[in-house]
Amino acid sequence: MAVDLSGLPARRGPRPGTTGREVPHDQLEDFSPPGIRAALVAYAEGLPGVRTGPSLVSEPGSLALRLHREEQPFEAFLHPSVDEFGHIHRSGFLHLTVPAPDLAVLTELGWTEPHPISRRAEFPDTIVMLYAPRDEEELAVARTVLRASYDQAAA
Repeated sequence: MAVDLSGLPARRGPRPGTTGREVPHDQLEDFSPPGIRAALVAYAEGLPGVRTGPSLVSEPGSLALRLHREEQPFEAFLHPSVDEFGHIHRSGFLHLTVPAPDLAVLTELGWTEPHPISRRAEFPDTIVMLYAPRDEEELAVARTVLRASYDQAAA
């Protein structure tokens, strides 16, 4: 059953500063407090079949979220990796894939922005930056979006 992201609340305040259309794509402010990031990591590690470890497609220190699948849907994984559907950066923001129908609503609500690499044909256009959750309410949203990404990869 697909996670419904249309009922999420709007993110409070202005969007955090990011490197925008640059690679590497980084969030520059409004980071997660250590306890919130730790709770997000614990949630991710608790998803069935998810393995964590160093990311093969991101900066050192990013925690990859891996899910081995015999058939990996192109739009559900961070290429060129064959099993990484997202990663959590040290400051709490995530890069992950989200279902295509949810891209616009997540951006309109202020939770995500497209990853600049998704403009290239060899990468799926479903890769986004999910801004770092700053408190428990935002952590709940991040868990919901992460679950939608996981479900897409696990389908």
